[in-house]
Amino acid sequence: MKLSFGIKTVPVDTTFDELAEIWQEADGIPAIEHAWLWDHFLPLRGPVETPIHEGWTMLSALAARTRRLRLGLMVTGNMSRPPAVLAKMAATVDDISHGRLVLGLGAGATRQPGDTLGPREFGAYGLPLVSPGEGVARLAESCEIIRRLWREDHFDFDGRHYQLRDAVLRPKPATAPPLLLGGWGDRILGVVAEYADVWNVPGPPHNTLDFLADRSKALDERCAAIGRDPGTIVRSTQLFVDYPDPAATRRTIGDLMSIGFGHFVLNIVRPAPDHVARWVAEEIIEPVQTAQ
Repeated sequence: MKLSFGIKTVPVDTTFDELAEIWQEADGIPAIEHAWLWDHFLPLRGPVETPIHEGWTMLSALAARTRRLRLGLMVTGNMSRPPAVLAKMAATVDDISHGRLVLGLGAGATRQPGDTLGPREFGAYGLPLVSPGEGVARLAESCEIIRRLWREDHFDFDGRHYQLRDAVLRPKPATAPPLLLGGWGDRILGVVAEYADVWNVPGPPHNTLDFLADRSKALDERCAAIGRDPGTIVRSTQLFVDYPDPAATRRTIGDLMSIGFGHFVLNIVRPAPDHVARWVAEEIIEPVQTAQ
């Protein structure tokens, strides 16, 4: 199994220069292959007045400041932008980065019992909050629209949720960016099986190994149902770095590898060690790679 390691930074209570410093350091470290932001308009914790930058705008700037890293948002909320607009944005960032974009996409916030974060964020920005079923249905249509816009010209689309007339996108990516889909519910795994190149789900402590193994098996079954080789979908997870005990993070990575995950995104949170990208490479990534 091929291993791949990246970092994730959140554009909350920070500056472009601070993020660029981390990303540019990572860009010079071969062990770090990819870097990610997130896609929220309000912080997930703390005062809502805490400064937070818009993810795609920040990503385009960081794409221009790096040369090697694959990059993306983990993950874009599908309900935050119309899919054709998102396809245009993604094609632009892919051009800026000379073909390094990975399009991370998920259903985004939906109406869930007890959830207050989604309604707060979507209400603040006038975004529609739909049912989980509709959210997954919209995600499936978005995947089809985006892929067709990257490959075709002048087509109509008549979906239940989205309609396009004489759609065209130029310039197109020279090669369609990989599509990373996030989520673990039964309905969304059907969309993953049909469209995804990479499947991402949060790792421990958010989800247990048993749960992740079960969801990975469920994805295999959905691939089999449509005649797709499940081995063509990379299994990806994200986890937090234990700065005081990097060996604990290495053990968690080993456990995740044992159930088929090979694409790892290490969340960088503050306060962090100096030169945190170098620290992550030396304390976590390179020892894991050496042990293989």
